[in-house]
Order: sequence, then C-alpha cells, then structure tokens
Amino acid sequence: MYNRSRVNRGENRVIRFKCTLQNTIADVLRSRGWQEVKEESGDWDFYWADVGWMREVFDHCYMEEHMRLNHFRNHYELTRKNLMAKNLKRLRKQIERDSGKIEAAKCDFFPTTFELPADYHIFVEEFKRSPNSTWIMKPIAKSQGKGIFLFRKLKDIMEWKKEDSWKIDGTKDDREPVENYVVQRYIDNPYLIGGRKFDIRCYVLVTSYIPLKVWLYRSGFGRMSNTRYSLDSIEDTYVHLTNVAIQKTAPDYDPEKGCKWSLIQLRMYLLAKHGPEAVETLFRGMDDIFIKSLQSTQKIMINDKHCFELYGYDILIDETLKPWLLEINASPSLTASNQQDYDLKFKLLHDVLTIIDMEGKLTGKEKRVGGFDLMWNDGPVHCEDLSMEGAPNPPYTTNTMLGCYNNREDNLKKMMRSHGASNKS
Repeated sequence: MYNRSRVNRGENRVIRFKCTLQNTIADVLRSRGWQEVKEESGDWDFYWADVGWMREVFDHCYMEEHMRLNHFRNHYELTRKNLMAKNLKRLRKQIERDSGKIEAAKCDFFPTTFELPADYHIFVEEFKRSPNSTWIMKPIAKSQGKGIFLFRKLKDIMEWKKEDSWKIDGTKDDREPVENYVVQRYIDNPYLIGGRKFDIRCYVLVTSYIPLKVWLYRSGFGRMSNTRYSLDSIEDTYVHLTNVAIQKTAPDYDPEKGCKWSLIQLRMYLLAKHGPEAVETLFRGMDDIFIKSLQSTQKIMINDKHCFELYGYDILIDETLKPWLLEINASPSLTASNQQDYDLKFKLLHDVLTIIDMEGKLTGKEKRVGGFDLMWNDGPVHCEDLSMEGAPNPPYTTNTMLGCYNNREDNLKKMMRSHGASNKS
C-alpha cells in the first residue's frame, strides 16, 4: 500500500477516488489523472458521495487525516426547506435581540413560511389576514419541482390533505406516513425578461464552518420559464416553476438552447436597463443572502475537517430588484443540459477540486482560485487590488464578482507559476 503521508507533502502520486455519480463530476475526477476505486470497500482518498451514504455510513467509518468528501454530516439543516426556514427565523430573532429591528430586517430575504402539518393553525390565521394572496406548497425534501403546487383557497388545502393522508394534528394515517410540506407566500411580482419568469442558480463552496470559510463562483445562470408569466392560471407549472426538470417537458422546449442565460448575460442586461448602482445593490443583497444563510446554521453544523460542501443557491429577483432566497441545494444537478451547461459545470467542479487541494499545491492564502473568489474567511474578505481584471465599475470593496468576467484560465496559470517559483525558492 502506498504511503499516505506523501499526500500532505504534495508529492506526485495518484489520488484514489470514489464517485456515486456518472456525470460531469466523474469526468472531472478522471481528467485530473486520479484513479477510480469501484469496489465497495475500496481504499480512497477523495469521495464524491451521495447524501444517503452520509446518513448511513459516515458515522461508522474511520477517516485518515488527508481524506476528503463532499458533504457535512448534517447538511440538511440548511438544505431541507423546513429547516432552512426555521434556522433563518432563529437568526433573525437573534439579530433583533442583539442589534434591533432595523438590522434584523436585513434577514427579510425569504418568503413568509410555515411547515405543515405542524404550523397549520398559525398558517390559517396568516392566510385569513391576506385572503387574496397566492401561496405555494413544497415538499420539504424533494427536488426538481416535484410535488409543488400553487393555491389561493383553503379548500385546495383540504382536498390536498385528503389526497396526501395527513391530519391537522400531525398524527400519522394508518396507511401512509405524514409527508411534511412548507407553505410559502408566493412572490407574485417577479422580475420578467421577455415576459417570462426566471430565477438564478449560484454556486457557493464552504470548506469550513468553524471558522466559516466561503467561496463564491463567478459564473452561474438564470433559469427561464418556457411560457410567458401570468397569474391567470396558477396550475400551469411551465409558467411558475423554472426548474429545468419541469421546463424540458414543455412541448416547445428546445434542448439545444435550453431555458438558460449565463449570469454574465443577465448582469449585462440588468446593467443596461437599470445602471451600475442598482445592479451593485442587487448583487450585494445576494452576497448577504449567502453569508447570513450560512451563519444561521454555523453553530449547529457538525464541522469536520474532512468535509466540504458545494451548495446550489436559487435566488429570485422581484420587480423592485429585491433578491429572494427560494432554496439551497446540497446536491445541485451536475448533469448537463447542453454543451454550454457542461462546460460551466466542468470548470466549476475542476476549480472546486483545486481549492480542496488534494495535491498540496496551494498556500492557503489564496483569495482567488480559478472562477472562485474567497468572500468570507471568519469575516468579510476585501479586495486588495480594486483595479483587478474583471472587477465591475465602480469596483467592489469586497472580494465578490458574481456575474463578472470569469478569466479562470489566466488565474490558474498565474497561480501555478507563482506557486512554482515559491517552491523553487
């Protein structure tokens, strides 16, 4: 067996990996020259695991110093819809106690949310205060738009309760277990492009919770609905749900074009329509969403030096240019919908692995690695060079350039040259 201590010295050796997926991430792992371990009990250095493995195996396995895997033990505290809302509400109350209501209002970036069946009676009281509002129901642990529907009348909930077999007091039916949902006030004034609704997928990499260390990827995409927006038909999922899994089933869906805009395209569009000040305020608001949501679980997340997490954030912009957090994904889709999508995800994942640094090539002081900018390291990270290439005009004062020029290849070459010179000296 090879000497594991060589991993820490960054010497040339083959890194052994396991991967539960056979899509873009598997391609990236193989492209780095790493060796795939396919046997169940195989000896590995790096594991791209699914959440089921974390739940069933992680607590029972011994991990050596150098080993890395792609989830924190209780990642669901942030990525399960009901727990995300609970933790954000707790953070808002804590900020209000410590700093007052004005500061706490900065956490008002997620819709009014209740968990059913537990909060049913509280929800009904809120519903009756705004009888003409539209609400959206989401199962707490499903993805890709499964089980989601909109409603305006309580009788729609009554019919749904019968179908899904749960009782108001939360007891289980004899035939089926209770399936928990969240119900949220639907954001019915979304910002529209070409009359169509969209949301934004952003990628955030957390390499540590204690201290909190957060990287933000410059590139992402807007996911467009395939049908013009209207509140006349709340049953039409092609109008209201932007999930690619939903949109690609539309009769007129074009798989080559998809329903995506790059984040650079989207930023340029908004700049042309609203100017730099409004757009910078919008993207600063998105930065706040990333950090405050992570801070909401920082004290309860089981931090482990072996673990990291690549989150997929879904952000909706309303017609006032206010960003709203819709959900956070612990396993954002890595299956590409077209060549452009594949290229984005391939480069994204390649940069994730560079930051994780199994080869021991980094110094640990980097503020930029490929397409990632270090935005938080136990506190906000600031740009030392405000004239740096790719920065918006006027330049940011903190180290985030979401939707700006992603010159990742130049950065990686420059970084490797610099590290090579340092090693020689």
